[in-house]
Amino acid sequence: MTRRRSVNISDVTEVRRYEDFSTIDWVDVAARENMLRCLTIEKFRPASRVAAGSSDTRGRIRHKLYEVYTAAQSWLVLALIGMAIGAIAAVLNISTEWLADLKTGYCSTGFYLNEDFCCWGTEGDHCPAWQSWTGFGLLNYFVYVGFAAGFAALAAFLVKTYAPYAAGSGISEIKCIVAGFVMQGFLGPWTLLLKSIGLPLAIASGLSVGKEGPSVHYAVCAGHVIASLFGRYRNSKSKMREIYSACTAAGVAVAFGSPIGGVLFSLEEITSNFQMKTMWRSYFCALVATGVLAAFNPFRTGQLVMFQVKYDRDWHFFEIFFFSIIGVFGGMYGIFVSKWNLRVQSFRKRYLGKYAVKEATLLASLTALICYSNEFLRLDMTAAMENLFHECENGWEKYHDLCQPDRQGLTMLLSLLAACVIRTFLVIISYGCKVPAGIFVPSMAVGATFGRLIGNIVQYWQQARPDSIIFSQCVVDQPCITPGAYAFLGAAAALSGITNIFVTVVVIMFELTGALTYILPTMIVVGITKAISDRFGKGGIADQMIWFNGFPFIDNKEEHAFNAPVSKAMQKNAVYFTYDSITLKEVETLLESNPFQGYPVVESSKEDPPMLVGYIAKEEIVRLIAKFKALNRDIHSSELGQVQCYFGEIPESARQSSQAFIDMRPSINTCPLTVAPLAPLENVTSIFLQMGPKVVLVVKEGRLVGLISRKDVLKYQFITERQHNHHTRLQTQQYNEQLEERVWKLLNQAGDYINHGLAKIKGYVLRR
Repeated sequence: MTRRRSVNISDVTEVRRYEDFSTIDWVDVAARENMLRCLTIEKFRPASRVAAGSSDTRGRIRHKLYEVYTAAQSWLVLALIGMAIGAIAAVLNISTEWLADLKTGYCSTGFYLNEDFCCWGTEGDHCPAWQSWTGFGLLNYFVYVGFAAGFAALAAFLVKTYAPYAAGSGISEIKCIVAGFVMQGFLGPWTLLLKSIGLPLAIASGLSVGKEGPSVHYAVCAGHVIASLFGRYRNSKSKMREIYSACTAAGVAVAFGSPIGGVLFSLEEITSNFQMKTMWRSYFCALVATGVLAAFNPFRTGQLVMFQVKYDRDWHFFEIFFFSIIGVFGGMYGIFVSKWNLRVQSFRKRYLGKYAVKEATLLASLTALICYSNEFLRLDMTAAMENLFHECENGWEKYHDLCQPDRQGLTMLLSLLAACVIRTFLVIISYGCKVPAGIFVPSMAVGATFGRLIGNIVQYWQQARPDSIIFSQCVVDQPCITPGAYAFLGAAAALSGITNIFVTVVVIMFELTGALTYILPTMIVVGITKAISDRFGKGGIADQMIWFNGFPFIDNKEEHAFNAPVSKAMQKNAVYFTYDSITLKEVETLLESNPFQGYPVVESSKEDPPMLVGYIAKEEIVRLIAKFKALNRDIHSSELGQVQCYFGEIPESARQSSQAFIDMRPSINTCPLTVAPLAPLENVTSIFLQMGPKVVLVVKEGRLVGLISRKDVLKYQFITERQHNHHTRLQTQQYNEQLEERVWKLLNQAGDYINHGLAKIKGYVLRR
């Protein structure tokens, strides 16, 4: 017996998007796993009872062996996953470097070698084994642009055609998945394969995107694929989420060469409820992954990263003022880039959905055309940061233009400023295109460029006015300012600003560079960045992408103040089962016509509101029906639909009858989580965050008056915010739509001009 469901929340598109995801009931999962554990332990006990007072040695041994087996299996699975992630990272690092160098030339002694390996051991700057594609500089420029466009086009084509989930970073989706939301196909083997192929292509194309976010995605995909081979994880949603957390740590560890930073990233950014055992497993998985990566030694330096710097000179207290400027820049950079990137994402979603391959190709071509003339933009972002971090001493001055005497002064400052502004613009328009793309390293490159700019300014000032009172702490005739350290601090500030994570950033930067001298300045810079972000920002880019894409995620970092009772957000009329008998056909029809993951059970539909008895999950109903059909294959299909299903007491006549029936009572949870309709909505939000149920039943004096889920809370939050800021939001939306329309017209006009010009050139060539 059922009641119709009425919708009490506006059916606008922004709200309906939450219906695309199902959730995990952590309370139900925990109860089932405890029951399964008890049954397994009971299975390993001896069948016969021994006399009272004697030792059950045989049973204890079997029980201990089972415990050792399960514990060993956990560490074995983590070790296999860590080895797979480390191996994938090593292969991707090598292939990315080779593809990136392929844009400028090839190795005559071995086409499969990148420039560093090809010129290994060569003295001086000239490497005869590395050959440019042509002997003409202008033609090499066009070859460079052509390779960049081709790599981006191939990556976008593979993603669009075969694995749409492989696009982007994946961190936002993984946060939601670890929190308990199910996205089918996002972690499948096909996504892993295409992400691993498309990521080197996207990075080598020169797009202002990074590999760190996608590294987390392919690491979690690898963990999901490997763990699914073991029934213990395949059948346990909670244990699989522990694997995801460990894989996140391993993904960050191999991307940055920072195992401790990876564990902290999983703790600070990904996992809502991080248990101690999860921390140890994350640490172990990250350790194995980085160990395998070190064994592969992809950079042939014995290091986990491409560069490592150490600053011998100490810093001075007067520099804290300049460090603070870098911290303010990091906070404002994160706010600015997040805001405008979301606008670009909105434009992309509205107009460019059908042109993903063309968009990626044009972005890569534009990036190559703009960046080729600037020494800080032409290099790979990691190599550029390596130059920016180092000082012009100890033989390093011969490797990059920062230290050339004829490039000092205003020319160098303008070049750094141009690189900072252009890179910021490219990050805004590139992040989110349909290729595997992250934003960590591009942001670090922007921050490092700005930091080096500030460092050089301070250094020039100190050299011009050494007697100034500001520089009284400096020792005469000795270097005082370390511009490379300013670049290091700028990278930390920008990374912290764009991700809205802080402790993790400090640890990652020191594991990345080993620059322990500047631990206090880094903490100061990151602290200022946090203050700016908290005061003026709206969270990190991953959190804002969750909101933009409509993922149903309740952030435990936010303070949820609704000032409303549960009755305002609940579903007032719920579909339920009663104690009255119902046929199997009616049950299956009800399950097909309603998208709910569970149903309340009440005594009778004649009462309004009805008396609540319990709650039954949809998957349990499906399981019992499948089990009944498997045991009664001899029943004709026409008779099968008339089989009675009982959610309450089974009549004696049914028990004595020869006709089969289905008893649903063993699967009914008779003590579901309930809340009063006048309870504060904040209380229910806390229940969802701390206990993780799929649904909470709303009960008044034992009678069912409604139910509320996490999606209902998010819908209510969205609706109230929309109503509260309706006028301002409407004006902003209209302005944004008009702006997007004008940009789209300009792009179409530019395309028409280009097509017209190409047609003229083609006609001229044919006439000749």
